[in-house]
Amino acid sequence: MDKNWSISLEHEEYVSDLELVIKDAIQAVEDTNRGFYVNIVTPSSFGNPDEYLAEALLTYFGDRIGMKYFDQCGCGGYVLRVWKNN
Repeated sequence: MDKNWSISLEHEEYVSDLELVIKDAIQAVEDTNRGFYVNIVTPSSFGNPDEYLAEALLTYFGDRIGMKYFDQCGCGGYVLRVWKNN
């Protein structure tokens, strides 16, 4: 994508499927073009994404990405911003 965007991985099947959250988060980052970011909203059921998703993304993408954990949003999910490095 040639823009900044957000993806919600916090409802329905994601709440109890950590593997699906990680898989779809990786795909969202893949779909994001260099110089842009995707906000990944994760389920509250897994807690802070810095504790599980950040490691998976770094393992997959290495130094091709940067990340910043924002906070738990009002909806209960957590927001992790991931951008593709230039």
